[in-house]
Amino acid sequence: MSAKVILFSYKYGEINNFLSKFYTTNVGVEDSLSWQKNFKNPVEMSEMIAAFIDNIDSFTITMWISLDEDVFIKITPSNAESVIKYLFERYPY
Repeated sequence: MSAKVILFSYKYGEINNFLSKFYTTNVGVEDSLSWQKNFKNPVEMSEMIAAFIDNIDSFTITMWISLDEDVFIKITPSNAESVIKYLFERYPY
């Protein structure tokens, strides 16, 4: 199973605004209230988690990650650093 990041919002365009800023290009998901991306290497999720936390006050979105099937972790300012550390410990390569 690959790891995944899932974004949710109650406001149309918010996910697109965040992803467009993160990827520095228009992602084109203006009409979506959710978005998901799978990562073959879960460590790559750490950049998106860090960007989400750095901009958490600028966007009305929530982030959830899944490293194991049917187990989801909500990313918050209080757990983001621990989650990122865990990613590097669990997937050292």
